Amino acid sequence: MSAETAREFEALEAQASLLLEVFKAAGYEPVAPAVIQPAHIFLDRIGEAIRNRTYVFTDPEGETLCLRPDLTVPVSRLYLERNPEARAKARYCYNGSAFRYRPESENGAAGREFRQAGIENYGAADPCKAEAEVLSIVLDALRRSGLKNFKLRFGDLGLFVALLDSLAIPERWRQRLKHHFWRPQPFQDLLYRLSDPASAVSAGIAHDLLPNLNPDEPKAAMDKVISYLDKNEIPHVGVRNIREITSRLLEQAADLEAYPLPAETVELINNYLAISGPPKAVGARIADLASAHKLDLSDGLNIYKRRLKAFANADIDLADAHFSAEFGRNLEYYTGFVFQVEIPELGLAGQIAGGGRYDTLISDIGSPRQVPAVGSAIHTERLLAVVGRAEAL
Repeated sequence: MSAETAREFEALEAQASLLLEVFKAAGYEPVAPAVIQPAHIFLDRIGEAIRNRTYVFTDPEGETLCLRPDLTVPVSRLYLERNPEARAKARYCYNGSAFRYRPESENGAAGREFRQAGIENYGAADPCKAEAEVLSIVLDALRRSGLKNFKLRFGDLGLFVALLDSLAIPERWRQRLKHHFWRPQPFQDLLYRLSDPASAVSAGIAHDLLPNLNPDEPKAAMDKVISYLDKNEIPHVGVRNIREITSRLLEQAADLEAYPLPAETVELINNYLAISGPPKAVGARIADLASAHKLDLSDGLNIYKRRLKAFANADIDLADAHFSAEFGRNLEYYTGFVFQVEIPELGLAGQIAGGGRYDTLISDIGSPRQVPAVGSAIHTERLLAVVGRAEAL
């Protein structure tokens, strides 16, 4: 280890110690979840952006495992191990390594291994108060670490889901739009295909196969997909298996028989996603959009208002905060409020911390019931670099 590497390691350890002290003082218990995790949980729940960058391997007994690409899922598994009935409240904090493939061209990357420190809050009775608590603690920890002049970015997946649930569209379209929310270009591509289903065929997506697939006969469809891949010498390898490929093709085949998504619905969705601005002003703009289209978003908007009130009660300054309706971060287990602490001009290297609400994750990994949960992770190497840069000026 070089002297420079040793100094950086010591600085990271000192910073981690400070962060954990802030977390522990706020009532969060330190935990250390396993580095090696069952791969299927991550591949199913973290989303496309991270799925393709996760280090996956098979042990001698044939079990597919992975190096944890984040710590929220491992900490959630630990919560469930300690509370099999998922009835208990818990507050955990952590500091440790996560692992993701990162291209050399990715600015601000810290290699394949990077460090996270964070907190997770499970089972709180008042969701908005818990969100304010998590955000307040993380901001306090960042400031005490020396971070200054940062911005807050907010989003709300709950409002987007409420919008889709209020629209008269097929349920399978609703679910696909929800699934693609985190990927702007694929989301727009999907909107285009739903508004013009025949475009999927004209675009060359197995154009000679789709008309022969019957959504009511999935087993026969899978056999036809396998035969198609073999005939066209397309290997059966990749991120997706045959079942997943067949499922997607069956969705497209069903779309060919459906009425197109109306242009006014496409416009409404895009108008919603274009909404951004100061958090207090955005709520009124969303309410106006809902009223103009006779949509009932009252439940989601009431939660939004209660959240802002909880932030005010926690003395969270929203002067430099910005809400964007299309912002959802890139981890697909989030279900509601999301946030990011960033220095925009630094790009990826300036994305210092983030988090949000993930109320379905615990049940997705095996809990008998849903558990309200919210948390945040700090990218400690980025934090150290930004603070060091500021001190050097």
